[in-house]
Amino acid sequence: MNFEPTDDRRMLADTLDRFIADQYPLEHRNAIAYDETGFSRDLWARLAELGTVGALFPEADGGFGGEGFDIVTVFQSLGKGLVPEPFLGALLVGRAIGLVGTDAQKEAIGELIGGAVIAAFAHDEAANAPSLTMLDTRAERAGEGWMLRGAKAVVAHGGQADLLLVSARTAGEAGDETGISLFLVRGDAEGVSRRSHANVDGGRSAEITFTDVRLEADALLGAAGEGFAVLEQLTGLGVLALCAEALGAMDVARSETLEYLRTRQQFGVPIGSFQALQHRMADLLLEIEQARSAVINAAAALSGERLARERALSAAKYTIGRIGIRVAEETIQLHGGIGMTWELPLPHYAKRLVMIDHQFGDEDHHLARYMALSAQADA
Repeated sequence: MNFEPTDDRRMLADTLDRFIADQYPLEHRNAIAYDETGFSRDLWARLAELGTVGALFPEADGGFGGEGFDIVTVFQSLGKGLVPEPFLGALLVGRAIGLVGTDAQKEAIGELIGGAVIAAFAHDEAANAPSLTMLDTRAERAGEGWMLRGAKAVVAHGGQADLLLVSARTAGEAGDETGISLFLVRGDAEGVSRRSHANVDGGRSAEITFTDVRLEADALLGAAGEGFAVLEQLTGLGVLALCAEALGAMDVARSETLEYLRTRQQFGVPIGSFQALQHRMADLLLEIEQARSAVINAAAALSGERLARERALSAAKYTIGRIGIRVAEETIQLHGGIGMTWELPLPHYAKRLVMIDHQFGDEDHHLARYMALSAQADA
């Protein structure tokens, strides 16, 4: 299989890299990421105009990509600039609608691709993340519609989202794969309460409470009780996107550290000439290339058979989690005390790498999951 990027993906990456380098200098990025909104609607709209969101969707949904390597291309560039805009929510909500939505529901995909709508994926709950099946949020039939009750935790961009994709149990017991349903809920719907908070690595998330939220019948996405398979696919897309984002952040942390080793002098010579530091940096570069291989493998497996796909995704997330934390620690240590200063880009990349490990399951979760999936494959 040829893993070289196509000309279209290379052009997209070059365009996106130039835009991000011009529009996201560190001071400006931090001003956006740490303000009360956590992202810029203006830059979000301009990024959408570049076709960046459209690259995340297949042609059948109005996009021009949607394959694993398209997702990697976009999110790797976003990771290089620590871009805080709501790409992940657009990817997950839009692809869910594309998978099981009605024709009327699919009209929202065009608004997502155009940047007119902010979407958020509301699945995790305070007591059960990162489980796909341990849900306390419930939806019950109310006439021809539904009544939604429950709460979701750490919903990225949830405080600003126009559209929420909410998972809820409509039948069965906690832990059952059957009985999970998905709903499209307006962010300003009556009974929806949102408490937004800052993330340690920039951007904002929200705790969302649903108190007797009345939903029309057309709020149900897909068949009632059959949302697990969609959730699994969405989680896979999210894992791949985060792994690619981490890879972009690692590349910047590596470059910043190499430049520092070349320019910082001690005893009249660059510290990069010290053999001990050379060995540490060489080991780190090998680890980053291992992470890159894991991401490439996951992207190639995304459209394949379920078991192979899920194993590749968990392997990538485990690898990214382990190596991302090592990159964060090693690059800061190689910088010395200056590596912790707010004005330097490095600590912001280090924080993002650590936080990516905790999204959609950390390295321990995905190592256990990979072993369980491998046992299934061998059975």
